[in-house]
Amino acid sequence: METVTTPLAFSASRFPMAESRLARISVVLYEPQDPVNIAAVVRAMKNMGVHALRLVNPVEYDSTRIEGVAHGTRDLVGAIRHFSTLDEALADCVRIAGFTARRRAAKRQMLEPRAAAQDLIHHADHGMTALLFGREDKGLPNAALDRVHVVVTIPTTEHASLNLAQAVLIALYELHMAAPAASRTLAPPRKDAPPATAGQYERLFAAAEEMLFAIDFFKTRYPEHILRTLRSLTSRAAPDAREIELLRAIALEAARRGPAVSR
Repeated sequence: METVTTPLAFSASRFPMAESRLARISVVLYEPQDPVNIAAVVRAMKNMGVHALRLVNPVEYDSTRIEGVAHGTRDLVGAIRHFSTLDEALADCVRIAGFTARRRAAKRQMLEPRAAAQDLIHHADHGMTALLFGREDKGLPNAALDRVHVVVTIPTTEHASLNLAQAVLIALYELHMAAPAASRTLAPPRKDAPPATAGQYERLFAAAEEMLFAIDFFKTRYPEHILRTLRSLTSRAAPDAREIELLRAIALEAARRGPAVSR
């Protein structure tokens, strides 16, 4: 039977990320043993834009202490949902990814966090999805893994001993990057320039060729090869319209002045 710690039950419309598919991602902690870990998970969720936390038989904790560790997360803490069984916590989920450090004998679909993030984001179009994590001391039992669709392992060295919150943060980071609406939009440069046109590229190459002849750069070199390399280099750099006009102006000025006078 589900219990909610406060009247603030989860609703995607309550959160600023409601338009993102991350609003249909839930983190499910199976029998978490340490309130500090719960707080650290909440903090990771707030940073990565995932707001639905479900706890299955958690250790007793004080919500104010959670907020004390995870500053500015009252909305998430107030919306935490408690369940007495894992089946109840996962009942409305159309896709479940279970995280474990151990490979089991049973043949299950195994993914790494980045692939799992893409998988969950895809299924979030169709309903609620879940990232499932087990106890700090034992991880997820086989009975819990029987309920997941994919099993996720985080690549590490042979010392595979991530803290619960660390594992959650890695998983949520990949989800954050996989959901286009989730990443913060950075302001463009103050004077953003459009891409350079093919005509601008050709005018640059013509000016560059004129400059190289003017400074007698080719000498015994093969002009055709050098100009082709210059084209390839410029294409890889992908200058915008303003940048390519600057390069052209430099080439024209160098061509006009000719060989530099030695001092």
